Amino acid sequence: MTQSDSPENTVNYRIIFILTLVHFTGDFYSSFFTPLLPAFVDKLGLTLAQVGLITGMVRLLAFIVQPVTGYFADRYETRSFVFAGLFFSFFFIPFSGIAPNFWVLLIILCLGSIGSSMFHPSTTGMVPLYSGHRTGFSLSIFNTGGALAFAAGPIFITLYVTRFGLEQMPYTIFMGAIAFFFCIKYMPSPVSENLSHLGFIGSMKETLGKVYKSIFLIWLTMVLRAVTGQTFMTFMPIYLTNKGHDLVSVGFIFSIFIMAGTFSGLLAGYLADRTDIKKIFFVSHALMAPTLLLYLYLPGPFVYLGSFLAGFAALASLPLGVLMAQKLAPKSRSMVSSIMMGLAYGLGGALSPFMGKLADIYGLENVLFYSAFIPIVSLLPIMKFPRVK
Repeated sequence: MTQSDSPENTVNYRIIFILTLVHFTGDFYSSFFTPLLPAFVDKLGLTLAQVGLITGMVRLLAFIVQPVTGYFADRYETRSFVFAGLFFSFFFIPFSGIAPNFWVLLIILCLGSIGSSMFHPSTTGMVPLYSGHRTGFSLSIFNTGGALAFAAGPIFITLYVTRFGLEQMPYTIFMGAIAFFFCIKYMPSPVSENLSHLGFIGSMKETLGKVYKSIFLIWLTMVLRAVTGQTFMTFMPIYLTNKGHDLVSVGFIFSIFIMAGTFSGLLAGYLADRTDIKKIFFVSHALMAPTLLLYLYLPGPFVYLGSFLAGFAALASLPLGVLMAQKLAPKSRSMVSSIMMGLAYGLGGALSPFMGKLADIYGLENVLFYSAFIPIVSLLPIMKFPRVK
């Protein structure tokens, strides 16, 4: 047996598939509420500030819950975080369709967000254990599960709600239940790094002490990307509805945005196993501003092309932040994954109420226009990234 064929260098695609299925199922249900925001606005009379508050709370919970879960996932070999989180996602979110008012809707979606935040760090931290020498590509496959979910989910739920109405959403629980029991049967237990004896501060020094500056720069870049990405993902459906697109059309446009990110994420992960990750980061973030502006201003049916180009650029770096952080801090895979996903994605999304308030004051189009330029700022920390292959 050659070194390249040894077990530690072989990708266990069966386990990668199970982890990806968890990711897909949880994110499939998490993807429901954004394209349905216009329907919730009509049903409950929500303001843009309330829309921003819902999105902000959902992301803020990711900001709070993911790092905590990631910390414990690196210390205890348990599947509880994964399955409790998956259950919360597919069980609670469908009940948003029968929420009688804004506050009940907010509580239901927050419970679903807590679930999504719980399974992400553990599953992401497990990917390198089964990816052999193809960690970048395997993380991209895992990320594709979430991206496909966010592409398929809006199409499914907008068609479903258009046909059956919001009140019938609870019946969609059964799909998640099937995947849930399948994953319970086949998913292995996580492998901890036995850092529990060090405590929180001690483990942070052990795992991040020498690379904390680089981890911070990656995190800052992911935050800036998340602010722009979450602003467009939250408010573009409402903007498109105001421009005359119906709910199904909005769902397709939103899905094209995510599907394009699926392709770019796979390409970025493939290239990351072969070249400097820093270069891929720089190119993708440099392209975000012009493509997002095309998405915003291309007329008529050309908005579908704009959506594809914007999603391709905006979502390409999603797996790269996790990959680079895990390579810099291999002993704290789940924790650094939660920093890149929960802390960055959550903090970026937590600004949605502020962006919604600005939209109420200055107009939604103006907010989307100026937020498209935020990724240009991220080029500065990217230039200071370490070179990691």
